[in-house]
Amino acid sequence: MKSKTFFCILGLLTLAAFVSASAQKSQVKGLKPKDLPELYYKWLEEEVVYIISPVERDVFLKLQSDRERDLFIEAFWKHRDTNTATEENEYKREHYRRVNHANHFYGRVTTKPGWKTDRGRIYIILGEPNDIQRFEGQSQTYAAEVWFYQDQSDRGLPPGFNVVFYQPRGIGDYILYSPVEDGPMALLTSYYGDPVDYQEAYNQLAEHLPELAAVSISLIPGEESAALGRPSLTSQMLLQQVEMSGWKMVEEKYARKFLEYKDIVEVEYSANYMDSDSFVRVFEAPNGLIFIHYALEPARLSVAEHEGRFYATFRVNGTLTAEDGRLVFQFEKTLTPSFDREQMNDIQRQPFIAHDMFPVVPGSYRLSLLVKNEVSKEFTTLEQNLSVLDRQAGPRMMPILLAYKTAPAAPAADRLRPFQLAGLQLYAQANRVFVRSDTLTLGLQVLDLPKAVRDGGELVFTFLRDDQMFRTFSRPLSSYREASEFLESVPLADFTPAHYKVTVGLAFQGGTLVSASEEFIVTHRDSIPRPWVYAKVLPGPSDPVHLYFVGLQLYNLSRLSEARAVLERAVASQPGAWEYALTLSQTCLAMKDYERVERLLEPFLDRDKPAKYEIYVVLGRALQEAGRLERAAEILDAAVSHYGVNTTLLNSLGECYLGLGRKNEARVVWKKSLELSPDQPALRRSLEALKEKP
Repeated sequence: MKSKTFFCILGLLTLAAFVSASAQKSQVKGLKPKDLPELYYKWLEEEVVYIISPVERDVFLKLQSDRERDLFIEAFWKHRDTNTATEENEYKREHYRRVNHANHFYGRVTTKPGWKTDRGRIYIILGEPNDIQRFEGQSQTYAAEVWFYQDQSDRGLPPGFNVVFYQPRGIGDYILYSPVEDGPMALLTSYYGDPVDYQEAYNQLAEHLPELAAVSISLIPGEESAALGRPSLTSQMLLQQVEMSGWKMVEEKYARKFLEYKDIVEVEYSANYMDSDSFVRVFEAPNGLIFIHYALEPARLSVAEHEGRFYATFRVNGTLTAEDGRLVFQFEKTLTPSFDREQMNDIQRQPFIAHDMFPVVPGSYRLSLLVKNEVSKEFTTLEQNLSVLDRQAGPRMMPILLAYKTAPAAPAADRLRPFQLAGLQLYAQANRVFVRSDTLTLGLQVLDLPKAVRDGGELVFTFLRDDQMFRTFSRPLSSYREASEFLESVPLADFTPAHYKVTVGLAFQGGTLVSASEEFIVTHRDSIPRPWVYAKVLPGPSDPVHLYFVGLQLYNLSRLSEARAVLERAVASQPGAWEYALTLSQTCLAMKDYERVERLLEPFLDRDKPAKYEIYVVLGRALQEAGRLERAAEILDAAVSHYGVNTTLLNSLGECYLGLGRKNEARVVWKKSLELSPDQPALRRSLEALKEKP
């Protein structure tokens, strides 16, 4: 086993930061725009003021340095790039062209810069109109412009619509016209009728300029209210939608992730957040241990090519934290999918999904994964709260997995693979969308089944369609091959496109003991591109590494007796694994069984190469606590000779020297420790007390 697994014991600063990142970032107080450096104030309040979302703006104001702001600006444009295949960001280029156009053409009749005018704002948001009608030089109406737009549906706007500007009182700049707030009377130079009689004003305007009158009531061609002479409320909503369309369609998650992870991921990753879908399930393995299974489907797969093969390298950093914030488990894995050219051609037309799993002890947790693609320098995350049920008097039903396909699985004794149940490999997607030609497979586990329930109980399947009863059926538990794993296949041919909810209940003697529900969608489409699956394969159920991880989690939860029992089994299976021996030694040290620590760790000192640093530290501490100070000092001295000095070693060594009456040596090592780290008030007091003694 590689030594990197040991970091789970003592912890890494990077992953410790990962655990608390969200909580820390939520407490950051943002600056006011005026407090920003001029360059960034101009970017926020002038250059992108119409296209930055409230979330993006809030995140930008919470950034603490110019470097962070530069990286955020890079991410801001990257997430708006309409064609990532080209080197130039066409969206950014077009945006600044619009800003320059607005400043050049729309600031001529006002003291404001063009980007601040109404016409400049709309031009920056929507771009060049498909057509412009100008109404100028009319004695009965004020000057006006009608901009017609179409093909803006990607912004959530109507297929065709108008935006009207007019020049009040015939002087100054053009302002945005609203059929509701202004009405046709605002366009007339001489209107003396009822100020709320839109029909009369409309009729008067129509006598002079029927084309302008048509848009004075409704900005949407063909709308019914225009024919009736009433101002269009839909047009008022349209103007609000136009104002928001500069940012409304932007996926803002990247901005929140940038704020959360900017101090954790490397600089080259921080601007490259990539969205992803994911799902997590908890199942019991054949060895009786509980495993968390997770699937991650990134929005895109970026690969590199080498000698005709294509590959990606995903670095996965994971943490599992308890409800009280304690770090229970952390790991680092590398996923290295590779493809030949034919496979790569297929993957370009279908999604990619990665499967993995790891053991867990019962409890309530927060699972956090940070996944980095080292090829493209992109990162994504998975965060989910989990409840892993402990054994109880009655049955436990695990969450349902809805699969679109199954396939025979390899024997479980060989290897452990994610998402295997009842001898089959289950294939699922986070969106839970199916077509009518699919056969839906429901996979679930019901654990701790009493024999009476296993013999006489049944599973009841109930389907709701759009919250209305659609179908229900039941099957006896005894009809299933496996004792605790159940698969039920349901053809979807007669499931009309709709939203569905399925509930599986365990019925026994007229009551429901446990149940679980899941939702899914049957789409109108004939087919859905299903993902190319990369599954991380784990050692078989009997491999002691699984016991080691479980024991480690129990140790971190301070469940020392349980941890020791599990770790003793792992060490007995693989006595030469220093990671297993060390974690068991830490557990025994916490339980004050110092002799067991010595028996576990002394064999690792009698080898050709130095033992791991942590072995010297734990063994030295155990010997020190047992009162064997001479031997403890020897162990710590050996650690210094092999790994150099640090405050941990020097402080413990000083304590040993002091206990042995070697005060001068204690003074020397403690002084050295303070030179390395002056901020040790307790040690400084101990040294002062030592100086006062004869």
